[in-house]
Amino acid sequence: MKAVVYKGPNDVSVEEIPDAKIEHPADVLVRITSANICGSDLHMYEGRTSFEPGRSFGHENLGEVVEVGPAVSKVKVGERVVLPFNIACGFCKNCERGFTNYCLTMQPEPKLAGAAYGFADMGPYQGGQAEYLRVPYGDFNCLRLGEDAVEKELDYVMLADIFPTGWHATEMAGVYPGDSVVIYGGGPVGLMAAYSAIIKGAGKVMVVDRHQDRLKLAEQIGAIAVNDAEVDPVEFVKDQTMGFGADRGCECVGYQAHDPEGNEHPNQTLNRLVDSVRFVGGIGVVGVFLPQDPGSPDELEKQGQIAFDYGNYWFKGQTMGSGQCPVKKYNRALRDLVAGGKASPSFIVSHELSLDDAPTGYKNFDSREDGWTKVVLHPAGA
Repeated sequence: MKAVVYKGPNDVSVEEIPDAKIEHPADVLVRITSANICGSDLHMYEGRTSFEPGRSFGHENLGEVVEVGPAVSKVKVGERVVLPFNIACGFCKNCERGFTNYCLTMQPEPKLAGAAYGFADMGPYQGGQAEYLRVPYGDFNCLRLGEDAVEKELDYVMLADIFPTGWHATEMAGVYPGDSVVIYGGGPVGLMAAYSAIIKGAGKVMVVDRHQDRLKLAEQIGAIAVNDAEVDPVEFVKDQTMGFGADRGCECVGYQAHDPEGNEHPNQTLNRLVDSVRFVGGIGVVGVFLPQDPGSPDELEKQGQIAFDYGNYWFKGQTMGSGQCPVKKYNRALRDLVAGGKASPSFIVSHELSLDDAPTGYKNFDSREDGWTKVVLHPAGA
């Protein structure tokens, strides 16, 4: 089968790899019709992780079930399903507590937790930017879609990762109706966090970025666009909140945060959030941070450390939640918002490409070319 294969830093190709197949009685085999390129893929694409050359990318996947193992009882051949990027067993201690993002069964390294498709340090699983994908524990990991699955495919594929992840950021931040919220990062996840806050009834949502295409999308959904190349975002937020700071804040950038000149500052968004959020406010961090980053120009970040304004954070009595999203905690409810016409996260999609065009998609998305806000690949030609 064809798949997007990582060759080395800034280099992917579409190649033939061994067919995905049923390997366990509880497996499901899915023909992939939509697979997104994610910002997390770009960290790996740039060679800033331990992702191994020769493996396939793709953790935001949707498709049609073509085969089920003998132990599968719920999912049926022919159904359309969207797949959480987390691969989870459903029965380990963490899964039973709702932390499917930190499954202990599917992660083969005993000192780690959590597994995902085509992702660094999260198991050996192939990615879904391919014609077919093996889904372990299919009854647990497949979210079945309704009659509008094809019509709203671009909405539903966002349930694999970025819509639940954006929602998770607002959950960890504690967003309530009427709250003022600042989102650092206007990429796909940041825009989903802003969209989630708006759906929840936030009174004011501000999105900080410097790419005009992203800021325009933020304004389209009712958020206030803040260009940090033109204004001090911390002062802007305080001006918008009578000097107090926002009630809640979300970090949607991660360890490759950088200034308008392109210089990396891995602590930039976290420290700005501490300054931007009011006393006793909440912060949700879904931007990726790693235990080590040997490619970083920052000496602390090479060891997975940052210079964090903990004194200010402690003094203000703020709370912070962090980590990858447990997609299954939210995806069913968000699916029903889409089905009911209350949410349409596909507003973010700028380009739909064939699988063969994936290298072009990666190049332009990684370069932040104007207008390339979210790329969806269609391996099955959907």
